[in-house]
Amino acid sequence: MTELLAPAGNMQALKAAISNGCDAIYLGMQKFGARAYSSNFDLELLKEAVQYAHLRNVKIYVTMNTIVFENEVLEMKAQMHELNEIGVDGIIVQDLAAFDYVVKNFFDMEVHCSTQMGIDDLDGTLLFKELGAKRVVMAREVPIEKVKEIKRIAKIPIEIFVHGALCVSYSGNCLMSGLIGYRSGNRGRCVGSCRKEYELIDKTTDTSLGKNYILSTKDLNTIDYINDLKEIDSLKIEGRMKEPAYVANVVSKYRMALDNKITEEDKENLNKTFNRTFTKGYLFHEDKKDITNILRPNNFGYEIGRITKIVKDMYEITLTRTLNQNDIIRISHNNEDVNLTVVKLYDKDGNLINKADDVCYIKIKEKISKGDLVYITKDYFYYKELESSLEKEFMRFKLDIRVYAYPDSKLIIDGSGLGFNYLYESEEIVEKAINNPTTKEKVIKQFSRLNDTIFELDHVDFEELGAFIPAKLLNAARRDIVCGLYDLKLNSQKKRTKALKEKEKISFAPEKPYLTASVMTKEQYDACVSCGIKEIYFENVVRRNQNDYKEKEGQLLIGGYGGIYHYRKTNPFVTDYSLNVVNSASCYELYRLGAKRVTLSYELNKRQIEDLINAYYEENDGYPALEMIVYGKAPLMFTKYCPLKKMNQCSICKRSSYELKDEHGTFPIICHDDCTTTILNGKTLNLLDEMSCIKGIEAFRLNFTVESKEEVVKTINKAFSKLNGGMDKAVFNQETDTRGHFNKEIL
Repeated sequence: MTELLAPAGNMQALKAAISNGCDAIYLGMQKFGARAYSSNFDLELLKEAVQYAHLRNVKIYVTMNTIVFENEVLEMKAQMHELNEIGVDGIIVQDLAAFDYVVKNFFDMEVHCSTQMGIDDLDGTLLFKELGAKRVVMAREVPIEKVKEIKRIAKIPIEIFVHGALCVSYSGNCLMSGLIGYRSGNRGRCVGSCRKEYELIDKTTDTSLGKNYILSTKDLNTIDYINDLKEIDSLKIEGRMKEPAYVANVVSKYRMALDNKITEEDKENLNKTFNRTFTKGYLFHEDKKDITNILRPNNFGYEIGRITKIVKDMYEITLTRTLNQNDIIRISHNNEDVNLTVVKLYDKDGNLINKADDVCYIKIKEKISKGDLVYITKDYFYYKELESSLEKEFMRFKLDIRVYAYPDSKLIIDGSGLGFNYLYESEEIVEKAINNPTTKEKVIKQFSRLNDTIFELDHVDFEELGAFIPAKLLNAARRDIVCGLYDLKLNSQKKRTKALKEKEKISFAPEKPYLTASVMTKEQYDACVSCGIKEIYFENVVRRNQNDYKEKEGQLLIGGYGGIYHYRKTNPFVTDYSLNVVNSASCYELYRLGAKRVTLSYELNKRQIEDLINAYYEENDGYPALEMIVYGKAPLMFTKYCPLKKMNQCSICKRSSYELKDEHGTFPIICHDDCTTTILNGKTLNLLDEMSCIKGIEAFRLNFTVESKEEVVKTINKAFSKLNGGMDKAVFNQETDTRGHFNKEIL
């Protein structure tokens, strides 16, 4: 059966999801979850949440899908043990160290590969099945046909996102918030840099192609494709930052759809809670230019009419849908919004009214124009309807009772529910009735009072033998049986841990540091060769999320897990920065898979690198083999979306160069042959002066992207000079260079 998986940022949202028919909940704790700004759960609240959900046969998955720095690893492990004790059903992870720890330590708590791992092909799925994953969450960019094929061949449960906010970048492969806003998305603190306004510049002609929300995606909505989706194991709704009413609305509609009970009106009601307008997503082959909404990055609402007449401060609205008092509306005026709550609503005669279906009048101070469109962003009565559903029981479980009431004996009732039996025995003796013996109808009446429980009374077996059972005793028996069955259900959860096996130690002999380089053009490659760089990444690069695997010779630079699985038996390889390695345990697992060297994440600072190396040495009695990027324009995001196509520049991208611009700087755009896009940081990371101060790094990489041949040669010569001791102290040109995160804490 297809699982409907709902988000919960707090306890009220969790109850809203369960009361509207979800099968499972995913939520985050105060640390290690990719939604740090959600309310989230502490341990005590999580215990309550797990009990509430498990009584209703709803599973709980906890997100621990951030990258985990070395000084947090012990805390991460401790939290996992606490989650296991509580009875959590699974943990969703990004970090390879977190993944490995769940697999090796817990029998009954599943590990799920988060979408941040970037798994978008069969090879990556098979790798994690081999490593012990119980579920893989596919990248949002994978089309439905490929999802089905992966599920069929890999034979492992697959989860996909079906509704809610979309990242414009491949998840886990976006450094934009972290490197320009110092709030890392891979640490759960994304500031939404993609939701800002940007200007697109054609650098070749030095012209502006417009300023808008060019990176702001629409919200995903796949409810029209529910029959296709039923073949997938788990359907995930995004929204841990959303209000409970939103959760209730979306969960209820997908529940209806899965149960074949949805109407077109129900589908339209998805517009009545937060949305940025909708897209069917790459899952169902949305055109790249239609994946974004460049007009606005926030709640769009739905259109209900337009301004048709203005008389002084009174504005006439001709309606296509009903407008009610207390609705919140948005009036779009010259690309600006007027937002207001409809406190007073008038008819054509100036009388106050509660609702209008065709024409109405409002008074506002802001100046708007005839023809301006009017949208509802919050339907007052619909929200009231949603709020009334937040704590109702979506389904009741059958309670069967067999009553033994013999005069001059204790009352015994055998209760059966939730797959368990509970035997109640009273302390007091049941007396023989003088006039009115207790009837079966009386027992049913008292035991039917189950509205504050998850039960409904089903079968009652009671033989009338002339006993009198006080109503008070029947009520006490009912409460005791309910609590007893609750306890049996909750205490049945397994909490086993595995016996740890001794692991093989892997270490590498220290090497004298040397330079490597990654390039994007043949001209840059030739410049690197002429300067004496021995290891150059060019045609031997297997990027993350570009999984058209072809036969290659020699050593490879691999950026994704699918590439590791595909080439590990045929080619030596180095792993790239895009695997987001920030701790020693992740390094170890990659070496175990065959990596010759591991490239560290851009998101590490100097102290954290030292922590990683020291921890690795202590655990393995030797050093890791590490690579570190010390020069270049960092890739802020890699995306399947093409902003140039959105702005009608398709097919001419190879003749011009482009960049995005905001109030802080510019961001070069790299268009790839497969029409994917990389957006670079406009500032250049330059740690050349730091190389002599960083101990334990085998290879320092120069990352060339938009540099000319002359700039490449100049940089390499400077790098060789610094590596050979040209300077002992870091000195930086503040006009052109930045150290990014290198000496900053990533929050």
